[in-house]
Formats: sequence, C-alpha cells, structure tokens
Amino acid sequence: MDPRNNDNVAPLNERDENLEVVEVVETQDDQSIASLKSDDSDLKKKIKNVEIREKGGWTNAIILLANQGLATLAFFGVGVNLVLFLTRVLGQGNAEAANNVSKWTGTVYMFSLVGAFLSDSYWGRYLTCTIFQVIFVLGIGLLSFASWFFLIKPRGCGNGDLICNPSSSLGVAIFYLSVYLIAFGYGGHQPTLATFGADQFGEDKNNKAAFFSYFYFALNVGSLFSNTILVYFEDRGLWTEGFLVSLGSAIVALMAFLAPTRRYRYVKPCGNPLPRVAQVFVATARKWRVVRPGNPEALYEVEGPESAIKGSRKIFHSSKFLFLDKAAVVTERDRNESNAWRLCSLTQVEEAKCVMKMLPIWLCTIIYSVIFTQMASLFVEQGDVMDAYIGKFHIPAASMSVFDICSVLVSTGIYRHVIFPYVRPTELMRMGIGLIIGIMAMVAAGLTEIQRLRRIVPGQKESELTILWQIPQYVLVGASEVFMYVGQLEFFNGQAPDGLKNLGSSLCMASMALGNYVSSLMVNIVMAITARGPDRPGWIPENLNEGHMDRFYFLIATLAAIDFVLYLIFAKWYQPISHDEDSIKGGSGGNLKADSELDQV
Repeated sequence: MDPRNNDNVAPLNERDENLEVVEVVETQDDQSIASLKSDDSDLKKKIKNVEIREKGGWTNAIILLANQGLATLAFFGVGVNLVLFLTRVLGQGNAEAANNVSKWTGTVYMFSLVGAFLSDSYWGRYLTCTIFQVIFVLGIGLLSFASWFFLIKPRGCGNGDLICNPSSSLGVAIFYLSVYLIAFGYGGHQPTLATFGADQFGEDKNNKAAFFSYFYFALNVGSLFSNTILVYFEDRGLWTEGFLVSLGSAIVALMAFLAPTRRYRYVKPCGNPLPRVAQVFVATARKWRVVRPGNPEALYEVEGPESAIKGSRKIFHSSKFLFLDKAAVVTERDRNESNAWRLCSLTQVEEAKCVMKMLPIWLCTIIYSVIFTQMASLFVEQGDVMDAYIGKFHIPAASMSVFDICSVLVSTGIYRHVIFPYVRPTELMRMGIGLIIGIMAMVAAGLTEIQRLRRIVPGQKESELTILWQIPQYVLVGASEVFMYVGQLEFFNGQAPDGLKNLGSSLCMASMALGNYVSSLMVNIVMAITARGPDRPGWIPENLNEGHMDRFYFLIATLAAIDFVLYLIFAKWYQPISHDEDSIKGGSGGNLKADSELDQV
C-alpha cells in the first residue's frame, strides 16, 4: 500500500515487523543507564506500567478532587443564586430570569465541548485545564468588581426588601461579560479535569470507576458550602462579599492544580479527530457500490501491534453500522493510489462507529437534564413563594438544594460501599434507574405545587405551605444524579475511543447544556400556548399564585416517561467498544516514554 497524506493516520505501506522499542531506564543510584531494544509489545507494556506507578496514582487524584471541590464552590457561589440576582438586582421577571439562567447554564456545559476538542486535538489535558481555570478566575474577579462598583446600589440591596437602583447599561454589559467568562472557564475545564484524573490510573478500570464516583462527590461537597453559607449571605444582600469568597476559592483551586505539575501523568493529544471521522464517511460514500466482505479480517488494518491512529489502541470489528465497513475495503485503485479519503483503517472506521453508537444513548439523557435544571430555576422560584421560616430563622429558597447535595453524598456512599460490593449494575442500567428516580422527583414537585396553591393567602405573596415540603423533590433529584450522571461519566469515558476520551466526558456536560436549552424552550412554548390575557396568565406567570406550575412539572414527567421507553430500546441495542489490549497506541514511534505535555508547553 502507498503512504497517505494524513498527520494522524499511519502510511498504508508501513510495516511494523521491525518495530523497535527503545527505553532508557534510570537506576536508583543514577550511576548507570541501560538501553533496551525489543520488538515485544508485552515488554513495552510492562515497562510502561512501571512508569504509571511512578507518576500519577491516588496522590495526584486527590489533589484533582480538591481542585474540583474548590472550583465547584466558586462556580455555584455564583450560579446557585443567579436567578434571584437577576430578579432582585437587575429587576427581571420570573419567566425571563428562569430562561436566562437556563441559557447561561446550558452555555456552561456547551463550552465543555470546546474544552474537550482542544484537549483531545492540540493542547492536551494539563494545558487545557490550566488555561480555562485562569479564564474562570478572571470571570469571577470581573463579576465581583461589577457587583461592587455598578450593580449593588445602595449597599445591601437585593435582599428581598431593599430595592436596587436601576443598573446602568455599562454595568449590565460587564455583568453579562463576567458571567459568560465564568461559563467559558468552568465549562471548558470540567470534562478535561475528569479525564485528566482518570489518566492518573492508566488502564486500572476499578480505580477509574472509583475516581468518577468521588469526582461527583467532590463536586457536591464544594457546592454544599455554596448552597448554605454563601447563599445565606447573598440572600441578605451581601452579593459582592459572596462573589469575593468564590474568587478566593477559584484562586486556591488553580494554585492546588499547578502545585504537583511535575508529578502528573500525561497523555499526549491525539490530533484533530474531525478529519478522521469525516474521512470514514467520505470513503464510505465513494465506495457505496463496493460489496462489503463478509469476513471482517478482509478489511484493511495496519499490520503489527501499533494502531494507525496516534494515541489510540486498535479496536476490534463491531456488528453495528456495517455500511461504514466499506471505507476499509481495499480496491485495486487503493493499491495504486494513496488517498486518506478513500481508504481508512478498521480502527479508524470503528472510531467513527463508536461515536454513532453513543449518540442515541446520549440523546436520551437530555430529558433527564431538563429535570435536573429545574433545581436552579423553577424549584428556587417555587420555594421563594412558600413559608420559608422555621421559627424566626429564614431559609433562603436556593439553600434548599442542600438536601439535593446531602442526598448525593449519602447515595454515593451507599452505592460505593453497600450496593457495589455485592451488585454491580452496568452503567446503562444505572442511567436507567436514574431516569426513573428523576421522573419521581418531577411528580413530587408537582404534588408539592398543588398543595402550595391550595394554601394561598389572598393578597400575600407567600403560601402558608412550609418550604420543607420541597425536601422530597430535592432528595429524589440528588439520588437520581448518582445513578445518572456518575453512570454517564463512566459510560461515555469508558466507551469513547482513546483519541476521544475528553469528548466522551464532555458528552455528559453537553447533555446538561441541551437540557437547559430544552427547558428554556419548553417554558417559552408553554407560556405562548397557555397565556391568554389577564384572565389566563399561563402556567408560569409573574405571580406564581395565579399559575399552574404543577402542570409544567407533570408535563416534564410525562416526556421523561416516554424518553425512558426509548432509552430501554437503545440500551438493549448498544454494542460496547472492544479494544485490542495487545495493541500499542499509535504515534509512539517506538518510544516508550511519551513526551509530557509539560515539555510541550
């Protein structure tokens, strides 16, 4: 075969029979250096495993978990009370504020795709995390400045009683610039941080699974402080002070991340995956009339243990999307002409198949994210018109999410230490369980709203129903997160090819993003249909006592139930990825010790 012009795919005529592995091993006393040469890929793996133990491991992972907790504290210090900031400080209405928060939260998670692409393709995990965390710090710093200098006028306003002065156009512009810098920074580094943490364990699947559980645990530990202490002070009008605490937490998180730079285990970026995937579809279209061989062994694959794709192991043939196999069929023209857009290796084809197979599962998780996003919008607005006093103590509506966090922490412990040692459900099973519990949460929220409406006091904003009635819906959402989002992290990261690991982690956050956008779209559609003048203000009006938010919750529950049926169909159809464990990641050039990202930077 002829070589092909592709940076990420090995030449067709490349032969690996004479593959040499050169490794320099330093002795403990640094007095001698021995050069080892071998064509045995098993030896290469053994030596590489020694290197994994020398760098990475739980020490680095714990630092990354601390970084996650501190960064989450900073993020939710801004995000959890944002809907009340928009209504109390900027003077927006309930529906407008809920939509703006949904769009902003969706943007946070959409930026995860940007971070994942840059990390997989060019920058690598470490550099991506560093750059986006710096942007995150700058965004919170700018928000603190905007709130102090432009928005919180007079001091202490926005507490529910003292009305803020109308904000200047410049102040509002700086506010939106700052919150979207926060969205860009936090969203861009989150999936990459999760994958970077998993990298510290090499191919140890058990430790990786444990890390993903603790990663979500750390996220909720960080948000616990934000949802209690910070929310309490912000609810009393101390918005700038709350943002400054978030800024300090973000700075400490960045410093903690940078501290063990020399001890991290690095994985080199695998190059831009978009051309590789596009080549498969173009090659398939060009060979549409070519007959696909019945035997997968007749399809083209690079000989030897090394994969054709830089940074990726070989992938075995799968029985899904068989029409794509045509891209790996060798024709007479391929023997005489080198063209990366006509002939692809089997591993390259399977990489494209993996993306296609994960898409239906991913789409089915979006409705669950619609359920999840209600905590930051409608749950808060619902709690804001309930009796929030226990004696003389006032409970901020946003602080009710502490029950969600506690539910996550308790459920994670129960799952890891009680259920997991005896019953090990697959990631797909756990995601399905999470969707069912999410449906129950929406039903609970709807029933609470029915009770709230029954106990309205004429002429009074707050219902007589205590805000503690919201506890079941928050607890159920928290329990569902442990099954759904932790399951998603493990599933998409584990099923993504080596060259698309960050993309796999970002799919979880992209699901949250689309969930927020879909939620915003649903609110707009529902209000457009149900609002018919003063006599029919719609399901989610400015005065929630005149609306029927319970019907909106039940609508989400109904859509989620339909989504669950579709999810069962796709989960049964799904075929897991199968790597060739005896293969070597491509692009190593025979060098055992990969160049670290630190050296590249």
